[in-house]
Formats: sequence, C-alpha cells, structure tokens
Amino acid sequence: MTWAWTTSRALPTWSPSPGSRPRMPRSSNRDARKDTRPVARPGAARVRDFHGVYVPVPTPFRGDQVATDRLKANLAKWNATDLAGYVVLGSTGEFPMLSEAERDAVLVAAREAIPRGKAFLAGTGANSTLHTIRQTKRAAEIGADAAIVITPHYFTKGFAQAGAQVRHYVAVAEASPIPVMLYNFPLNTGINLEPDTVARIAEHPNVCGIKDSSGNIPQAAHVIHLTPKTFHVLVGSAAALLPALPIGASGGVLALGAIAGRELCEVYGLARDGRWEEAKAIAARMMLADRGVAGRFGIGGLKAALDLQGFYGGPCRAPLGTPDGDAIEDIKECLASAGLL
Repeated sequence: MTWAWTTSRALPTWSPSPGSRPRMPRSSNRDARKDTRPVARPGAARVRDFHGVYVPVPTPFRGDQVATDRLKANLAKWNATDLAGYVVLGSTGEFPMLSEAERDAVLVAAREAIPRGKAFLAGTGANSTLHTIRQTKRAAEIGADAAIVITPHYFTKGFAQAGAQVRHYVAVAEASPIPVMLYNFPLNTGINLEPDTVARIAEHPNVCGIKDSSGNIPQAAHVIHLTPKTFHVLVGSAAALLPALPIGASGGVLALGAIAGRELCEVYGLARDGRWEEAKAIAARMMLADRGVAGRFGIGGLKAALDLQGFYGGPCRAPLGTPDGDAIEDIKECLASAGLL
C-alpha cells in the first residue's frame, strides 16, 4: 500500500477549498462534498499547517518555582529535531497546577525559545467560557500560533450535552485572535466530544482541528470523514499515531515525543513516504518506552526519563509523585531497551 503525499506547507490565508492543505487520502464521499465553511472575518486567524509530530511540553519545576531557564534549555534541544511544534500548558505540562502568573511566565519563556518555523500551541482551556476566552486572548498577546482548548470538565453533566459544547467552543473561536484547536481527553475529563458535535463546531472558520486523546481510532476516522480537509485531527498517544495516519490524521501531540522526538518524526516521515514496514518496526520499539515510562509512571516517569537523557525533568508538582529508587532503574532499563539511552 502506498499513499502519495504533497509536501507544500505554505498557507498564507484561510482557504476552505478542498486540497488546500496536504494530508493523507480520505474517503471519496467526503472529498466529493462541497466545503460550505464560511469565510473567516478579517484578522480572525493566523492559519498554519498542523501536520507532523508535536510535543506536549512538560513544565519544569525547581522547588516550588517554575524553572523557565530549564524550559528554554529543553526547547533548544528539541528545536534541533524535526518536531513540527509544541503544545505548552497541556496535560503533560501540568496546567491545572499553575497559577495565572506562572502560566504567563511559561508562555513568555516558550515564545522566546520556540523558533517561528515551529508551531506554538498554548493550552488555554478553563471551566468557564469567560476564563477560556481571557486565557486565549492572553496567549495570543504573548505570541502563540494557536490555542488548544480542553473541554470544561467540572460540571460534567451539564457540559456533556452537545448544545453546551457547541456554544462554548463557538464562543471561544469567535472571540479568539488565533486559531482554536479542540482538545478531547475523556479519560481525564469524563466528557467525550462526539464526531457529530465536532463536525458542528468545525463549521466555524477559526476552529482549525482537534487533539483527540480518546485513543478511539474508529471515532477519529468518523471525525475525519465528517470534517473539511482544512480541519486537522491530531491523535494524543504514540500508540495511535501509525494506525491513524492512513485514515487521514494529520499527526499527533505525543508525550513520548519529549524523549523520542527523533524516532517518532521518523515514523511519521516513513509513513508519509509509504514505507510502512520500516515505520512499524520503529513504532514497535517506541511502544516499549511508551508503556514502560509514561504508561507506567505517568508524567513523573516522563520527567525522570528526561533527566536520564540529559534534559531537565525535575519533580512534578504535588500531589503528583516523582519516581525514585527502583522505579528509576526500571525507567533506565526501559529506555535502553527502546534504544533511547
């Protein structure tokens, strides 16, 4: 099986016409439908191409303080890879643990360290539409290229309704100076964005895609089928990357990318070139680290792995724990088995 990809990434303005962005082939029924998305209002969005592998950046702490110097140093190392960009203040970045001032400090430091050739997505989701809009506007002021907005998840019963989800995201997209990407993480939030609901939200011209951390490949395929080609579907786990690419996913926001960025970019590139057997071999090796590090020890395990690789991982913010002793040895052995040490 061979897919033919185009390689152009030039997107100076929002263009809702089919084929305006490179992606893997999708169903002929979907391609044949006319794209009826409205034209974006002037200045509404700085549209980017969101293909490739992205890292959700861990927030480094030194004691009780955010270590912005360590954040910049880590980003400088990741910048030397083919990573397409970064999600700052995502789940891996422990965003619920940070104060407003700390969030600003992290975003400012990230903007200073991320080159313009790599996408900078800022997590701006909150439990109210008002605060989500405020945080999104602040991220835009600091220089984020797009906002990634997790579902409000405290009042789960109320926000589980499709109408509430549509109202929230459309209001945020309408107010945002930068493109908005949905963030679906039902394991953490207790709320799943259904494909039909995502398709309704995607009609807004300032909604650019979704990070789908459900791990549900058939659901991702349904979203891809229902939405325009200009709508990017990024999976949220390394295990989902390779299965999702042939059905039209644009790439992934992958925590494993923090410690295996080069390898996951290689998987993506090989898949793009139709070299599936080679891609599968590398992906299978990376799953050893995916299961044995973050899968077993969570964010703390990922940070410990960063320390072992010469990055700065440091501690998590309590109550999240940080591995030590035998756990560190297990992580070290896992990294070595995957060829990451």
